[in-house]
Amino acid sequence: MSVDHVSPAVSPLAGTKAPTFLSVRPRDFVIVEGEQQVALQKNENWWMGQVIFCEGSARDPNANSLFQLADVDSGVIRWVNADEVTHIVRSLDGLPFAY
Repeated sequence: MSVDHVSPAVSPLAGTKAPTFLSVRPRDFVIVEGEQQVALQKNENWWMGQVIFCEGSARDPNANSLFQLADVDSGVIRWVNADEVTHIVRSLDGLPFAY
């Protein structure tokens, strides 16, 4: 007779905060950080964009993997990897900006 037991092992991700990019939705404004240059101590290569489209991953369509963004300064449409998004810009009431 076999008995299934719950594993006492704790997940290595227990207690960690979910990545920012998982909560991004279309129409959100986000901060995107580019690659850090070796000579710089601080990464100052960032820009702000508005999310046009969120692309899910192949394994989990509900988990963001790519974003199509409109650069708020130039209007250029860019595709970026989800892990390049560092912040979601919200209004003072905690909601995304009204449109």
